[in-house]
Amino acid sequence: MKLVTKRQARVGDLVAQTIAELLPRRVKDPRVEGVTITGVDVSLDLKQARVFYCILDSEKKDQAQIGLESAAGFLRHEMHKVLRMKNVPALMFTYDASFDYGAKIDGILDDLEKDEEPDS
Repeated sequence: MKLVTKRQARVGDLVAQTIAELLPRRVKDPRVEGVTITGVDVSLDLKQARVFYCILDSEKKDQAQIGLESAAGFLRHEMHKVLRMKNVPALMFTYDASFDYGAKIDGILDDLEKDEEPDS
């Protein structure tokens, strides 16, 4: 289990909220359309942030990754203006597969319900 300080959690929440607001409004790259920020883990020294994201169309996740990586410098620059932190963490983007797993479980449960329904 990873121990997270209050400061790490606060900075992670601020970074997630700021990126979630900046992506649809300021980033013009069509590859990042439909991207949802699901969480941020910040390193202990607050110099790196792993940003987790998901996208509804999982086939576009590779293009979304490329778009997010190309927008990382711009997002960091904009966060520096908004957050007024001495050091804004470097951004690394990681696809959050937990939503795909949840959708798979939902599909299995739906199939089970259909199998249990009596035929009329």
